[in-house]
Amino acid sequence: MPKIISILNQKGGVGKTTLTVHLATALARAGERVLLIDADPQGSALDWSAAREGAALFPVAGLPKASLHKELPALAAGYTVVLIDGPPRVYDVARSAIMASDLVLIPVQPSPYDVWAAKEIVDLLAEAAVFKPTLKSAFVVNRKIANTAIGRDVTDALAEYPVPVLSASVCQRVLFAESAARGQTVYELMPDGAAGKEIDALTAEVLGMAV
Repeated sequence: MPKIISILNQKGGVGKTTLTVHLATALARAGERVLLIDADPQGSALDWSAAREGAALFPVAGLPKASLHKELPALAAGYTVVLIDGPPRVYDVARSAIMASDLVLIPVQPSPYDVWAAKEIVDLLAEAAVFKPTLKSAFVVNRKIANTAIGRDVTDALAEYPVPVLSASVCQRVLFAESAARGQTVYELMPDGAAGKEIDALTAEVLGMAV
């Protein structure tokens, strides 16, 4: 059975798709057989895949349905890791993604609004834990402003929730937007850059949790 990892937050604009695409790329580069499921009705991951020229590192399939957890096993056959890019504000699909998952990652931007909004997804996880006691979850600080204390402050603020915060974080970089517009990733635009190293560190930590 593949490891199933959802990237979820009921708040929009936290960088879920960018994070999902880059985690999928890093895992594929490491030799995993990856499937990316776009469960957001906006279809941003599908748009990214359609914009890509050249060979794809992994397939992207759209499944923004409340029956995702029932349909996924048939789609996931033959893969070692499945990543689910979840929707904001679509509770039935988010619940289905959680029920399908081994691990849920919650991207949070370093702002008080994101910390407050995190309660919604934490409550959904608490609901799901009744049915899935082995479910793991973690916050990922995303779009952190480099060389500021804000990232540290948001980590402290998130401590009020019963969900750990990953040590690895991802900074706000124009390179992420530039690569997305071409259906690419930061690995292609700047192979040895800081952005790719941040994604590598995050991927290693995620794999450690998903075991």
